[in-house]
Amino acid sequence: MQPDTRKLLFTGLAIFGTGAISVLLMFTVFGGVTSNRGPHTNLGWLSLMLAMGCVPTGLLTLLLAAVKLIGDHRR
Repeated sequence: MQPDTRKLLFTGLAIFGTGAISVLLMFTVFGGVTSNRGPHTNLGWLSLMLAMGCVPTGLLTLLLAAVKLIGDHRR
């Protein structure tokens, strides 16, 4: 594995992990979420915004790293 591929994997995992932890905290610690009102606390809203930014970005970074890893193995 090349160093830049490793860096992409770790970065994608860190970003996605941050989003996953924020989702978990939003539903458990920060007051929960209802379908018609959203999160119940300010920290819940901040956690939602963090999750909405980190989860898609982390998934795209992990996808890029996976494609690069496959390309590295074919060479």
